[in-house]
Amino acid sequence: MPETTLHPPRRTRFIDLLDAGMRLGRKAGLLEPPKLEREALMANAAEYTGLGDFGDPWFLDPFDKLLDALHGEARLNAAGEWAAKKQFEKVLHDRLWAQQWFERYPEILARPLPHPVVVVGPMRSGTTRLHRLLSGDTRFTHLRSFETISPVPRPDFELGGHDSRVELAAKLKRLAKLSNPHTLTIHPTGPFEPEEELGLLCNSFWGLKHPSQWWIPSYSRWCEEHDATGAYEQLARLLKLVGWAQQASSLRPWVLKMAQHMLDLPALLKVFPDARIVFTHRDPLSVVGSAASLAWNQTVIYSDHADPHAIGDEWLRTTRVMIERMRAVRPKIPRSRFVDVHFDEMERDWRGTMERVYRFLGFDIGPAIPAMEAYQRRTHRRHRRRHRYSLEEFGLTPRRVLDELGEYMRTYEIASDARRSASAG
Repeated sequence: MPETTLHPPRRTRFIDLLDAGMRLGRKAGLLEPPKLEREALMANAAEYTGLGDFGDPWFLDPFDKLLDALHGEARLNAAGEWAAKKQFEKVLHDRLWAQQWFERYPEILARPLPHPVVVVGPMRSGTTRLHRLLSGDTRFTHLRSFETISPVPRPDFELGGHDSRVELAAKLKRLAKLSNPHTLTIHPTGPFEPEEELGLLCNSFWGLKHPSQWWIPSYSRWCEEHDATGAYEQLARLLKLVGWAQQASSLRPWVLKMAQHMLDLPALLKVFPDARIVFTHRDPLSVVGSAASLAWNQTVIYSDHADPHAIGDEWLRTTRVMIERMRAVRPKIPRSRFVDVHFDEMERDWRGTMERVYRFLGFDIGPAIPAMEAYQRRTHRRHRRRHRYSLEEFGLTPRRVLDELGEYMRTYEIASDARRSASAG
């Protein structure tokens, strides 16, 4: 297990100063608290864009539940309220602009999404490494970081021309480094790095991104009790838009990955009925500790009241629910449609493991090996700081985690990470 610490890291002074400045501005009457109300946010977005069609209204219910949880539970600081408003505005602008693109170019929605390859596993279980290895293969299509941050091109975008979304992604990375550099240690990225489709689900105000950055347990439970099909239908529409903007062949399969898919496998398989799934598995002692650390390092930016023990409890519960949902659906998936990959396998022999994945996919791995080797060299050259965390700093013990998730380890013959220090997943 990782080296034990009892105190999770604090945020940077940059956020403290930004929050203090905003509070002083409010006190002096120079700043108004942001109005986090759906009707006002949607009206402002319509006025800003000059558009009125937000697309499928499915998103309204999760948006309402998210706002209710923010007001009732999140206890955002001034900087957190401002950031939430900016995030909501961006999603609403993107929804309006997406509908405009669909109306201008109906052929976008006619693009097929044939047999995608979907990496499905708990947070921090090695999904990023597997996804990026697959994404180096030009026979697949993948999202880049700037596209998951901004899946919808601006109205002045031209195919093959300048794309302002790249500059926005670079700016947000610099802001993240100022706000809390630990987040980039946990999940290093850059504008053109292959990235998961998290932002495409956020376009429907759905998904784990929200409880990963705000303390909103009621929202999490509401989502767990509701069908996610509407969010996945919007995800598919946005994938078609991204592929069209990339000028990618619509015959190339997409490579996708998100921890959210563990919770929403029925919706995923309904919207992508010919998906091929790569399940990833890792010692839950590492998964839970790392997931709690990721959530802590984001939540502490937006709230002055983040409780590490409450976050530990919540991410143990969330990990358990994710595994239970995955296990309930697996027997209904034809065995020829999925393969299992273990974290320790990739640690020992990434190439041999990937050869097995490629046999499952029916692809010759040979053309992909140079890009995979280049990715491995690139990650080794970074010499980035280790992501260090412990269960104890989040009020958890190995015994408690294994009491809840040990049977999962035994069923899938998951090796212990006990002799290794933690690494990003």
